[in-house]
Amino acid sequence: MFNFVAAVTLAAAVVIPPGGAPNTTPPPDHMTIDVVTVNGSGCPAGTAAVAVSPDNKAFTVTYSQFMAQVGVGALPTDFRKNCQLNLRMNIPQGFTYGIAQTDYRGFAHLEQGATGLERANYYFQGMSPTAYRSHSYPGPFSDDWQATDTTELAAIVYHPCGEQRLFNINTELRVSAGSSDTATTTSFMSMDSTDGSVETTYHFAWKVCP
Repeated sequence: MFNFVAAVTLAAAVVIPPGGAPNTTPPPDHMTIDVVTVNGSGCPAGTAAVAVSPDNKAFTVTYSQFMAQVGVGALPTDFRKNCQLNLRMNIPQGFTYGIAQTDYRGFAHLEQGATGLERANYYFQGMSPTAYRSHSYPGPFSDDWQATDTTELAAIVYHPCGEQRLFNINTELRVSAGSSDTATTTSFMSMDSTDGSVETTYHFAWKVCP
């Protein structure tokens, strides 16, 4: 487990829509993100970082050891890696948020016959999780990969106004050997980055509380 705080000043001017309508403009006051816990085989202690993006409308998660693999050099348990983040989002009073879109990125090398899978969901503490959304990649494949999950405006789940609930993110990578030869080849799928250029981005949807 590790704890740290990612903070940013949200300096954009706010146009408040009537009736608590969704608003993509962040509130003008400070917000902070406290990482309460990090668990999972895909994010050992010290290998995940959270920060608010420069446009002040999203936050990013960067991993450094999130990779699933099968074949030469892989352990039997390496075919599946997962990570759960528990975040405390300190939102200015009078506002609430949901997640409108999530962008996932990484690199994969999949031999002929192998398959890679990324899937994720998220939820507020004490509330029902969103359905898992999955993206599969068949081999042969050796390139950067990217997946985007977008939620329709009417379906966005917002943090309950006036309550304190952690925001939980579950992410998973899997690699299936399929018909590939695991005795002579290695297939892998990663969501990690050694230079910080590969990250998962969660785009906020803002709303004014009643």
